[in-house]
Amino acid sequence: MFEGVARHPWGQDEASREVEPREAARARPPKDRRARGTPKSSKPGKKYRYLRLLPEALIRFGGFRKRKKAKPSVSKKPGEVDDSLEQPCGLGCLVSPCCECCNNIRCFMIFYCILLICQGVVFGLIDVSIGDFQKEYQLKTIDKLALEMSYDISSGLVAIFIAFYGDRKKVIWFVASSFLIGLGSLLCAFPSISEENKQRKVGIEDICEEIKVVSGCQRSGLSFQSKYLSFFILGQTVQGIAGMPLYILGITFIDENVATHSAGTYLGIAECTSMIGYAMGYVLGAPLVKVPENSTSATNTTDNNGSPEWLWTWWINFLFAAVIAWCTLIPLSCFPNNMPGSTRIKAGKRKQLHLFDSKLKDLELGTSIKDLCAALWILMKNPVFLCLALSKATEYLVIIGASEFLPIYLENQFILTPTVATTLAGLVLIPGGALGQLLGGVIVSTLETSCKALMRFIMVTSVISLILLVFIIFVRCNPVQFAGINEDYDGTGQLGNLTAPCNEKCRCSSSIYSSICGRDDIEYFSPCFAGCTYSKARNQKKTYYNCSCIKEGLITADAEGDFIDARPGKCDAKCYKLPLFIAFIFSTLIFSGFSGVPIILAITRVVPDKLRSLALGVSYVILRIFGTIPGPSVFKMSGETSCILRDVNQCGHTGRCWIYNKTKMAFLLVGICFLCKLCTIIFTTIAFLIYKRRLNENTDVPDVTVKNPKVKKKEETDL
Repeated sequence: MFEGVARHPWGQDEASREVEPREAARARPPKDRRARGTPKSSKPGKKYRYLRLLPEALIRFGGFRKRKKAKPSVSKKPGEVDDSLEQPCGLGCLVSPCCECCNNIRCFMIFYCILLICQGVVFGLIDVSIGDFQKEYQLKTIDKLALEMSYDISSGLVAIFIAFYGDRKKVIWFVASSFLIGLGSLLCAFPSISEENKQRKVGIEDICEEIKVVSGCQRSGLSFQSKYLSFFILGQTVQGIAGMPLYILGITFIDENVATHSAGTYLGIAECTSMIGYAMGYVLGAPLVKVPENSTSATNTTDNNGSPEWLWTWWINFLFAAVIAWCTLIPLSCFPNNMPGSTRIKAGKRKQLHLFDSKLKDLELGTSIKDLCAALWILMKNPVFLCLALSKATEYLVIIGASEFLPIYLENQFILTPTVATTLAGLVLIPGGALGQLLGGVIVSTLETSCKALMRFIMVTSVISLILLVFIIFVRCNPVQFAGINEDYDGTGQLGNLTAPCNEKCRCSSSIYSSICGRDDIEYFSPCFAGCTYSKARNQKKTYYNCSCIKEGLITADAEGDFIDARPGKCDAKCYKLPLFIAFIFSTLIFSGFSGVPIILAITRVVPDKLRSLALGVSYVILRIFGTIPGPSVFKMSGETSCILRDVNQCGHTGRCWIYNKTKMAFLLVGICFLCKLCTIIFTTIAFLIYKRRLNENTDVPDVTVKNPKVKKKEETDL
């Protein structure tokens, strides 16, 4: 189905196009011992290598470029690579031979993945906290946009500059990312540290009373609201700046230090850890989600949702992420910009001419704005790159839709509490998205796929996820009977109106949502709208009595002989399709995640080597403009269109949505994700066709000449 190996675009045989040079995998050849003046035993050579670490560290610490001394007695062999720029592992001038065992890409990946997990945890906590905060407070539109888009806007503004100017010294940018991730996490934790939020609630139980004291408009909690907005916006802005070196320079740093067809596995591990971190943040924040209860009930005056303990729990999670991020500061600063063996790997990859860089092989760019504009113009003239960047943007919309829409969908479709729905959504995102990213990278690395095969892989996996997505429409539950929504109070009321003759004297409020299930298996918005006049609480369980709107159903008595009319909570929907839904959404996320790493690899292979970091930076800007910035708003607006009943308080402010149309919600979720996957297939197909046409147009161009014919002949026999 997919091409097993890459082929050269300039010759008739495409199989030799992206084959990894053998020099990158071979051990470094020993230098001429006669030039060093040492015997042939390995002991003196090893000792000399250790003694050489200190001068190299001093040269690196002083910022001078190491100059290789001329050795007239030793002639440089043809094809030999100058590895004098490779540096030892150490912190400044402090270099130890013991650190050399960690001076490799595997040890770097450990600390790199820890940093990705930390930022993912912070992202998950921020998303859950923001969603909970928006339900609690009535925010202006500008405040909502600033709160939701501060990360994407800040990262989009700095992505190109970090990619262009940070490509020369990547390690120092990784260290800066580690510091900024911890700082941004502390900024998000500060409102919970300094604010106790001790506002108390009006002690009136929401039952049917002809004379009821209704609380007026209150502006409590404005101090916490303004502090939360300012610090969370600032914290997300810092996180946006911190993330770009990791997701742009980190990818190119890994690609420069591993073999061509091993990059997919390493990138798959990195993407997997990032998804795991995000889902861990979701799971950690799920128990802290406030349950929409009766906000004026006397039983809620001591509720933990507004207590200092609740705020402390948010604070400790952000603090934990900051401490872990800062623990990677020193280890990351010890790694050199050029690891041992990286020079040979770069030289080997430089021999692999790509389709669009035949005239840009010896491209040299400075650090001026003019050079930046010239490099951007080169990328803008590459149609394959632009199509793949758009494909990446539309692909991310599926993950965004899952994270934004899935908790609300699970809560309303399968009658779950907000805590359980958020936790379950996180547990689906962990194995689904993370496993898909990991397997996608491993598969393309194992198959050693060419650029054309990468695009085919993206299209095939996207089609499979598209088919699985369609089946989700049929996995939904029938709505329960809800008085005033789809049931008319046994013919005495009207659909769409919670008030009926049986509760019109109770002065009920639609801003107090505390659903109960009557003995007639009909759900009521609150005990007040059911006409219940009093309640009892035994063993932390409440029961309601004398409900004027409940006239049918099985009558049961409590221990005192009183007949129970209703119990708190939602009625049982008698729907057991949740495991089937989890299976379909899990499979869809896996096949959707398959495309993540191949898209990144395809982008890096259709641009010149020296423009890879900048190409990833431009792709992230496109991702922000067409994906992450409009994506959450599109999904939230679509979800709001399926709202049936919304909170309108005494002051006239419109609040959260209480009840959704389940059928409409299912079609909206699947429809938007279907459209995103379809756009991914279309953009990838266009890129594939253009790439294939360029290959056919350049089949008459000869292969790259090699100075040493013996080496060339040996490589051809190896292939």
